[in-house]
Amino acid sequence: MTDVVALLRAELGERVDTSASALEAARSDKSGHAAAGLPLAVVNAGSVADVQAVMRIATATRTPVVPRGAGTGLAGGANTGGGEISLSLRGMDRILEVRPDDLLAVVEPGILNADLNAQLAPHGVWWAPDPASRAISTVGGNIATGAGGLLCAKYGVVRDAVLGVDLVLADGRLLHLGHRSVKGVTGLDLTSLVIGSEGTLGVVVGATLKLRRAVEGERVTLTALFDGVRAAAVASAAVTASGVQPAIMELMDATSLAAAHRLLGLSAPAPGVAQLTVQTDGPVAADEARAIADVLRAAGGTVAVARDAAEGEQLLAVRRAMHPAMETLGTTLIEDVSVPRSALPDMFDEIARIEERFGLVIPAVAHAGDGNLHPNFVFEGPEVPAVVWEAAEDLFRAALRLGGTLTGEHGIGVLKRRWLADELGDDQWALQRQIARVFDPLGILNPGKVFAD
Repeated sequence: MTDVVALLRAELGERVDTSASALEAARSDKSGHAAAGLPLAVVNAGSVADVQAVMRIATATRTPVVPRGAGTGLAGGANTGGGEISLSLRGMDRILEVRPDDLLAVVEPGILNADLNAQLAPHGVWWAPDPASRAISTVGGNIATGAGGLLCAKYGVVRDAVLGVDLVLADGRLLHLGHRSVKGVTGLDLTSLVIGSEGTLGVVVGATLKLRRAVEGERVTLTALFDGVRAAAVASAAVTASGVQPAIMELMDATSLAAAHRLLGLSAPAPGVAQLTVQTDGPVAADEARAIADVLRAAGGTVAVARDAAEGEQLLAVRRAMHPAMETLGTTLIEDVSVPRSALPDMFDEIARIEERFGLVIPAVAHAGDGNLHPNFVFEGPEVPAVVWEAAEDLFRAALRLGGTLTGEHGIGVLKRRWLADELGDDQWALQRQIARVFDPLGILNPGKVFAD
């Protein structure tokens, strides 16, 4: 293994980091899970050529490689352990091209989601995916996990916003997948296959992104308080059924709402109160907000409308504070199931049942506009207790029974691989493994993630 590091140093020099702090940091992400052992090295790639060199050395020496962005993932997908190379793309953070006339941008994978949109704003365009972690997560990580976020009910997820990717294969070859045109159906859609593949098919070193023009008109933000999370979920389903399309519709249960208020130094909400936060945008935002407010009041909500854009952002800041707020309660396993929007109240009923069955408190938030829930299992210590895994398994199976899925945006990684075949079925699970081996015959790309026996 020292020979592998020597080969990396000979090719990449100071980009190879073997310091104790770098190796330790590469073992974990925001999931609370850490890989066993220490990586051989962290390679801080600065170019496509650097990535190709790492993969050629890895193939020649049969050394596993784990691609990594900002390390903000919630499924353990970028965690790097013993005998593995951590390949960091964080330093590749340039915007290579912006074409407002074609509504596209070409970027490197290490650019932060929020930084990208800040640089696109002067051009009058933006990239729609809006994960709650946008200030700290990279575009490459968004692509690897198929991220979603607060705006995806109206504007789509990452899969809807990527025209093509540049992909370095396990043997170092560079592929240019996808297209720059709006339409393109030549051959198989390998770009969509790569999105959400969590580094198991290749290393994304560039992306051609589909942009949107800046939304004209105002944004109107409102909140609605409900006596319990089920009532809020029923109200969110009523908004969806009404035909009015909010840009954002986020649900926080009583525990998560109280934790976020404490973290931000806000006055405590009333006990047991759940909250919907809704934002409309565009030329008819005010009319849509009024229509949604009527639906929420009819469903029993107490509605308050932000006076201006600044107050609206303050209301959304409460929702965006969810993850750090949970960290103040203890070690957190942040889960990520999705169900049909009409089944959202039933899924919250299932969470309540699981809480009672296992004697746990499971704070939960939801992207209520698309049925994506984030139940949080809070515990003490670094290791997930057995009772939490038992409760999580019950939760996953409940989501599947309701016609849902194991993950809406976080990915499978390490944490959910044992249940993947339950959703896919044995035949599809085996077929997906075979596809991965076509891209990576030696199995050196992110081994042990997503697919496991």
